[in-house]
Amino acid sequence: MADSQGIDCDERLRVIQGELVQVKQKVPEIPDTKLIAAVVDLVKVEIKKTEHKQINITCLFPSKYPHEPLVVELNSKTLAHKLLMGLGSVCEAETKKLVGQRQVVHMVNFVKTFIDENPLSVCSEEIAFIKKDLLTPEDEIKLKQKTSQIVLKLRQLKYFLTVVLSVPETYPLQQIVVEISEHNLPNFLKVNFQAQAIEIARQCVQPPLKKKPKDPPFAPKPSIQPVCEYLIKDCMRRYPMESCSLCKKQILPPEPTDLSGRQFGIERVYCGHLFHFRCLDKYMKTPPFAAGKFCPVDKKQIFHEKWQTSASVMEQRWAHKQAKQRELEEVMDFME
Repeated sequence: MADSQGIDCDERLRVIQGELVQVKQKVPEIPDTKLIAAVVDLVKVEIKKTEHKQINITCLFPSKYPHEPLVVELNSKTLAHKLLMGLGSVCEAETKKLVGQRQVVHMVNFVKTFIDENPLSVCSEEIAFIKKDLLTPEDEIKLKQKTSQIVLKLRQLKYFLTVVLSVPETYPLQQIVVEISEHNLPNFLKVNFQAQAIEIARQCVQPPLKKKPKDPPFAPKPSIQPVCEYLIKDCMRRYPMESCSLCKKQILPPEPTDLSGRQFGIERVYCGHLFHFRCLDKYMKTPPFAAGKFCPVDKKQIFHEKWQTSASVMEQRWAHKQAKQRELEEVMDFME
């Protein structure tokens, strides 16, 4: 019996039933794939590569199938909605190439290949946030799907920082690997930036050693966005613009090449603020000493390995220095 369009319904049913035999045979052989349903109305397949890389495919047979494209619906509890919408559009274009052929197994393989070849799909929302809210036109971002890496080249004034984020297979249950591959900042800043970024990533996936009684149960969370927010907002947007907290002059020279031979003329204290060495040295060696020395910006006490002398010794040194200065002044007065 044919419908108003001249389509033989019995023939359509025979075609679909024949394809379902193929589906039941071929789909279970595809790695990480599970056949949920295969009936004359639809085929439903689950692809689960990892806990967070899983997607459900529902294939609906239209009234003129196979002489019109299969209807493919995608849903996932872990992958971003925007990613699924984009992939759905790609699938729609792919099914149009298959009109007149069996389409289900091909489309399952097509989506499975996408998941395999795009490991960064698991962090597509974080990547979108970085592009939209963190980067400027001067910055660059490259996605290396084959190696599952995100490469950021960040710029502020004439300074740059290239960061490579390696995303593991089981992300976000496992932390990313952070490496600063290139930069023209003082090396001590690079070391500090990388160490802190690694620690931020670790805290996202490992519970604290000392859990507070009222804290909720620990659950791993994605580490790409917090690491990038730190490296971009707290590091590259800040330090090239930073002024010495004492003399208020720009801490880094306008030309990065001027850092040569001057690296140790800049000091970073525990609270994160930068000082010229000469400014901090004078401040640390000028009274009062008894209560300790505090950062002029956030009023936190300054601790630094280069200034660990006790207050009493500093007082004695200051008094001795002043006495020497008075003696010199007296001599100069006598000579006049």
